[in-house]
Amino acid sequence: MKRLLFYILFLIAPFVAYSQVKPGIEVLRDIQFEPLKGKRVGLITNPTGVDSKLTSTVDILFEAPQVNLVALYSPEHGVRGDIPAGEKVANQKDAKTGLPVHSLYGKTRKPTAEMLKDVDVLVYDIQDIGCRSYTFISTLGLVMQAAKEHNKQVVVLDRPNPLGGQKVEGAGVSEGYFSFVSQFDIPYIYGLTCGELANYLNQEIGCHLVVIAMQGWKRNMQFEDTGLPWVPTSPQIPSPMSAICYPATGIIGEMGFVNIGVGYTLPFQVMAAPWVNAVALSDSLNAKALPGVAFRPIVFKPLFGSMQGQSVQGVQIHITQFDTARLSEIQFHVIDVMHRLYPSHVLFSDETQKRNAMFDKVCGSNYVRENFGKNYNIDVILSYWRNNEQEFKEKSAPFYLY
Repeated sequence: MKRLLFYILFLIAPFVAYSQVKPGIEVLRDIQFEPLKGKRVGLITNPTGVDSKLTSTVDILFEAPQVNLVALYSPEHGVRGDIPAGEKVANQKDAKTGLPVHSLYGKTRKPTAEMLKDVDVLVYDIQDIGCRSYTFISTLGLVMQAAKEHNKQVVVLDRPNPLGGQKVEGAGVSEGYFSFVSQFDIPYIYGLTCGELANYLNQEIGCHLVVIAMQGWKRNMQFEDTGLPWVPTSPQIPSPMSAICYPATGIIGEMGFVNIGVGYTLPFQVMAAPWVNAVALSDSLNAKALPGVAFRPIVFKPLFGSMQGQSVQGVQIHITQFDTARLSEIQFHVIDVMHRLYPSHVLFSDETQKRNAMFDKVCGSNYVRENFGKNYNIDVILSYWRNNEQEFKEKSAPFYLY
């Protein structure tokens, strides 16, 4: 009988997920919610705020006798994840708990005095994807600023960075280009957990900040290594691979020039258009021998969104060696090759003025558009794009928690 049991366990072991990492919410629970005792608590979260058994942080705090949870605050997509990308979030009541939900993605994106008058401490628990243009870190920073202004405490419950803690890529943000998709002067891929980033930002903000660190996370971990369940961080990030590829296609995706898989089954993992030959494009890109990246020809019809119902051809991006892949530069290599193959198709034109402005905001300046757009040669922007990476690594290293 013992031998049979051992054999069964041996067979199922590869399919059983073991959590190696304990997220901040579980560490907070282990210490009996000590930082929140005797305080009125407001919670900034969304569906990714869960423990390793998928219990919502909303429910954990609401049901804990030691915690007086009095309000919720909603980032983009809503506390319960029911708001599409870009749509405003309204103030409302949470259907399950009856708590008021204050929108941080509507008329205001920074908590007001009225929103904060009934709380003493703001708890932040959101899974991020490690990329500057993803709006949750903008919400975090603005919450910290409001907390400083109104004498409130901030508690950040830390979570893994799906891009790890070693990859830093991209230019910072120039004066005149700060926005909700580039709220802070950090690289496009910044290599910090949300707790580490909060500590880094707090050098200038100076709020009363407490970070509840994870247990077991290491800087070289990818999300699959954590043993934690993946909850879509937004409707088009259904898997860790979409999170990894978001910085590889998302900048160009702002232009509507190609379909990047939004509306298909591989969001952020492809770049395709009706005027492309998939084999020619993939062969030309693979000939570049980019470190850690391979390209596969693909043909599909988007079900919704950009180029809906059209047959498009292009490439699927495969990250073969994560450590060496320059994720954010992949999209520029693709456009470089596309322009050589199809010179009549240009990324920037007089008809794309509104999109150009958003492109510049995501990039952090107009430098990429104005210089890359001259002849679509990636070599003209690489020194600019990489210029401040090492400096940021050195500046942010003192704030590492792991």
